[in-house]
Amino acid sequence: MRSTCVTVATSLVLLAGPVLAQTPAAGQAAPAAQAPAPAAQAPQAALRPFPEGAKVAFLNIQRLAAESAEGKAATTKVKALNDKKVQELADRNKNMQAAQQKLQQSGGVLSDAARGQLEKDIEKMQVEIQRFTQDAQAEVNELQQQLQAEFQRKLIPVINAVATERNLHMVFSQADSGLVWADTGLDITGDVIRRFDAAVSAAPAAKP
Repeated sequence: MRSTCVTVATSLVLLAGPVLAQTPAAGQAAPAAQAPAPAAQAPQAALRPFPEGAKVAFLNIQRLAAESAEGKAATTKVKALNDKKVQELADRNKNMQAAQQKLQQSGGVLSDAARGQLEKDIEKMQVEIQRFTQDAQAEVNELQQQLQAEFQRKLIPVINAVATERNLHMVFSQADSGLVWADTGLDITGDVIRRFDAAVSAAPAAKP
Protein backbone atom coordinates (compact mmCIF):
# COMPACT_ATOMS: atom_id res chain seq x y z
CA MET A 1 0.00 0.00 0.00
CA ARG A 2 1.38 3.39 -0.94
CA SER A 3 2.10 5.59 2.06
CA THR A 4 0.64 9.07 2.26
CA CYS A 5 2.65 12.05 3.40
CA VAL A 6 0.53 14.67 5.10
CA THR A 7 2.09 18.05 5.84
CA VAL A 8 0.02 20.19 8.20
CA ALA A 9 0.78 23.46 9.91
CA THR A 10 1.40 23.03 13.62
CA SER A 11 -0.09 26.43 14.42
CA LEU A 12 -3.87 26.57 14.30
CA VAL A 13 -5.51 29.88 15.05
CA LEU A 14 -8.66 28.98 16.93
CA LEU A 15 -9.20 32.50 18.17
CA ALA A 16 -7.64 35.90 17.80
CA GLY A 17 -5.25 36.75 20.65
CA PRO A 18 -6.98 37.34 23.99
CA VAL A 19 -7.51 40.96 24.93
CA LEU A 20 -7.01 42.01 28.55
CA ALA A 21 -7.22 45.59 29.74
CA GLN A 22 -3.95 47.13 30.79
CA THR A 23 -3.38 48.35 34.34
CA PRO A 24 -4.09 52.11 34.51
CA ALA A 25 -1.67 54.51 36.08
CA ALA A 26 -2.64 56.07 39.39
CA GLY A 27 -5.44 58.58 38.96
CA GLN A 28 -6.33 57.40 35.46
CA ALA A 29 -9.49 55.61 34.43
CA ALA A 30 -9.13 52.00 33.39
CA PRO A 31 -9.68 51.30 29.69
CA ALA A 32 -12.81 49.38 28.80
CA ALA A 33 -12.34 45.64 28.44
CA GLN A 34 -12.63 44.44 24.87
CA ALA A 35 -13.88 41.08 23.65
CA PRO A 36 -11.63 39.16 21.25
CA ALA A 37 -12.24 40.02 17.61
CA PRO A 38 -12.89 37.04 15.34
CA ALA A 39 -10.24 36.32 12.75
CA ALA A 40 -11.13 37.73 9.35
CA GLN A 41 -11.95 35.12 6.76
CA ALA A 42 -10.72 35.53 3.23
CA PRO A 43 -13.37 35.15 0.53
CA GLN A 44 -13.52 31.67 -0.90
CA ALA A 45 -12.78 31.22 -4.59
CA ALA A 46 -15.14 29.11 -6.68
CA LEU A 47 -14.03 25.50 -6.40
CA ARG A 48 -13.38 23.45 -9.50
CA PRO A 49 -13.68 19.65 -9.68
CA PHE A 50 -10.72 17.77 -8.27
CA PRO A 51 -8.25 17.29 -11.15
CA GLU A 52 -8.24 13.69 -12.29
CA GLY A 53 -4.98 11.93 -11.43
CA ALA A 54 -3.72 14.72 -9.17
CA LYS A 55 -1.29 13.51 -6.51
CA VAL A 56 -1.07 16.65 -4.37
CA ALA A 57 -3.69 18.80 -2.64
CA PHE A 58 -3.87 21.58 -0.11
CA LEU A 59 -5.86 22.58 2.96
CA ASN A 60 -6.96 25.92 4.36
CA ILE A 61 -6.17 25.29 8.04
CA GLN A 62 -7.77 28.54 9.21
CA ARG A 63 -10.99 27.65 7.44
CA LEU A 64 -10.88 24.23 9.10
CA ALA A 65 -10.56 25.85 12.51
CA ALA A 66 -13.32 28.38 11.79
CA GLU A 67 -15.89 26.14 10.15
CA SER A 68 -15.49 22.70 11.70
CA ALA A 69 -17.60 21.77 14.72
CA GLU A 70 -14.47 20.95 16.74
CA GLY A 71 -12.86 24.28 15.88
CA LYS A 72 -15.99 26.22 16.80
CA ALA A 73 -16.25 24.39 20.13
CA ALA A 74 -12.62 25.17 20.96
CA THR A 75 -13.09 28.83 20.02
CA THR A 76 -16.13 29.03 22.30
CA LYS A 77 -14.16 27.60 25.24
CA VAL A 78 -11.28 30.02 24.78
CA LYS A 79 -13.62 32.99 24.41
CA ALA A 80 -15.59 32.00 27.53
CA LEU A 81 -12.44 31.90 29.66
CA ASN A 82 -11.14 35.12 28.13
CA ASP A 83 -14.44 36.93 28.77
CA LYS A 84 -14.43 35.72 32.37
CA LYS A 85 -10.92 37.05 32.95
CA VAL A 86 -11.74 40.36 31.26
CA GLN A 87 -14.73 40.81 33.58
CA GLU A 88 -12.67 39.96 36.66
CA LEU A 89 -10.03 42.45 35.58
CA ALA A 90 -12.69 45.12 35.03
CA ASP A 91 -13.98 44.56 38.58
CA ARG A 92 -10.48 44.91 40.02
CA ASN A 93 -9.90 48.10 38.05
CA LYS A 94 -13.23 49.46 39.26
CA ASN A 95 -12.26 48.90 42.90
CA MET A 96 -8.92 50.59 42.38
CA GLN A 97 -10.56 53.55 40.67
CA ALA A 98 -12.87 53.96 43.67
CA ALA A 99 -9.85 54.03 45.99
CA GLN A 100 -8.06 56.54 43.73
CA GLN A 101 -11.14 58.74 43.66
CA LYS A 102 -11.40 58.64 47.42
CA LEU A 103 -7.76 59.68 47.72
CA GLN A 104 -8.25 62.57 45.30
CA GLN A 105 -11.45 63.85 46.91
CA SER A 106 -10.72 63.21 50.57
CA GLY A 107 -6.94 63.21 50.71
CA GLY A 108 -6.85 66.72 52.15
CA VAL A 109 -9.04 65.86 55.14
CA LEU A 110 -7.56 62.45 55.92
CA SER A 111 -4.95 62.05 58.59
CA ASP A 112 -1.40 61.37 57.46
CA ALA A 113 -1.71 57.78 58.63
CA ALA A 114 -5.04 57.23 56.83
CA ARG A 115 -3.81 58.86 53.65
CA GLY A 116 -0.60 56.84 53.74
CA GLN A 117 -2.53 53.60 54.26
CA LEU A 118 -4.85 54.41 51.35
CA GLU A 119 -1.88 55.10 49.09
CA LYS A 120 -0.37 51.76 50.08
CA ASP A 121 -3.67 50.03 49.37
CA ILE A 122 -3.77 51.55 45.89
CA GLU A 123 -0.19 50.50 45.18
CA LYS A 124 -1.04 46.98 46.33
CA MET A 125 -4.07 46.93 44.03
CA GLN A 126 -1.92 48.01 41.10
CA VAL A 127 0.57 45.21 41.74
CA GLU A 128 -2.22 42.65 42.12
CA ILE A 129 -3.86 43.81 38.88
CA GLN A 130 -0.57 43.48 37.02
CA ARG A 131 -0.06 39.96 38.37
CA PHE A 132 -3.66 39.02 37.64
CA THR A 133 -3.32 40.25 34.05
CA GLN A 134 -0.18 38.19 33.52
CA ASP A 135 -1.67 35.07 35.13
CA ALA A 136 -4.92 35.43 33.20
CA GLN A 137 -3.07 35.84 29.91
CA ALA A 138 -1.01 32.74 30.68
CA GLU A 139 -4.12 30.75 31.60
CA VAL A 140 -5.92 31.68 28.39
CA ASN A 141 -2.82 30.91 26.33
CA GLU A 142 -2.42 27.54 28.03
CA LEU A 143 -6.03 26.59 27.30
CA GLN A 144 -5.63 27.68 23.70
CA GLN A 145 -2.49 25.57 23.28
CA GLN A 146 -4.17 22.53 24.84
CA LEU A 147 -7.18 22.84 22.54
CA GLN A 148 -4.96 23.35 19.50
CA ALA A 149 -3.02 20.19 20.31
CA GLU A 150 -6.25 18.23 20.78
CA PHE A 151 -7.66 19.70 17.56
CA GLN A 152 -4.65 18.60 15.57
CA ARG A 153 -4.58 15.15 17.20
CA LYS A 154 -8.13 14.53 16.00
CA LEU A 155 -7.60 16.19 12.63
CA ILE A 156 -4.54 14.28 11.37
CA PRO A 157 -6.31 10.89 11.00
CA VAL A 158 -9.12 12.58 9.08
CA ILE A 159 -6.70 14.24 6.66
CA ASN A 160 -4.92 10.93 6.24
CA ALA A 161 -8.20 9.18 5.42
CA VAL A 162 -9.21 11.77 2.80
CA ALA A 163 -5.72 11.77 1.27
CA THR A 164 -5.67 7.97 1.11
CA GLU A 165 -9.06 7.86 -0.58
CA ARG A 166 -7.86 10.29 -3.23
CA ASN A 167 -4.56 8.43 -3.60
CA LEU A 168 -2.60 11.61 -2.82
CA HIS A 169 1.12 11.75 -2.21
CA MET A 170 1.14 15.07 -0.32
CA VAL A 171 -1.26 17.50 1.32
CA PHE A 172 0.01 21.01 1.98
CA SER A 173 -1.17 23.77 4.27
CA GLN A 174 -2.20 26.65 2.02
CA ALA A 175 -0.98 29.36 4.39
CA ASP A 176 2.33 27.74 5.31
CA SER A 177 3.52 26.21 2.05
CA GLY A 178 4.42 29.42 0.22
CA LEU A 179 1.63 28.66 -2.24
CA VAL A 180 1.04 31.57 -4.64
CA TRP A 181 -1.33 29.82 -7.05
CA ALA A 182 -3.09 26.49 -7.31
CA ASP A 183 -6.03 24.97 -9.08
CA THR A 184 -8.97 25.42 -6.70
CA GLY A 185 -9.97 21.86 -7.45
CA LEU A 186 -6.98 20.77 -5.37
CA ASP A 187 -8.54 22.32 -2.26
CA ILE A 188 -9.85 19.44 -0.15
CA THR A 189 -10.73 21.60 2.85
CA GLY A 190 -14.47 21.06 2.43
CA ASP A 191 -14.05 17.29 2.24
CA VAL A 192 -11.94 17.27 5.39
CA ILE A 193 -14.40 19.48 7.31
CA ARG A 194 -17.30 17.17 6.44
CA ARG A 195 -15.31 14.07 7.38
CA PHE A 196 -13.95 15.74 10.53
CA ASP A 197 -17.43 16.74 11.76
CA ALA A 198 -18.73 13.26 11.05
CA ALA A 199 -15.84 11.66 12.92
CA VAL A 200 -16.30 13.91 15.95
CA SER A 201 -20.07 13.27 16.01
CA ALA A 202 -19.53 9.51 15.81
CA ALA A 203 -16.87 9.44 18.54
CA PRO A 204 -18.09 8.32 21.99
CA ALA A 205 -18.39 11.08 24.56
CA ALA A 206 -15.31 11.38 26.77
CA LYS A 207 -15.72 10.44 30.40
CA PRO A 208 -15.47 13.39 32.84
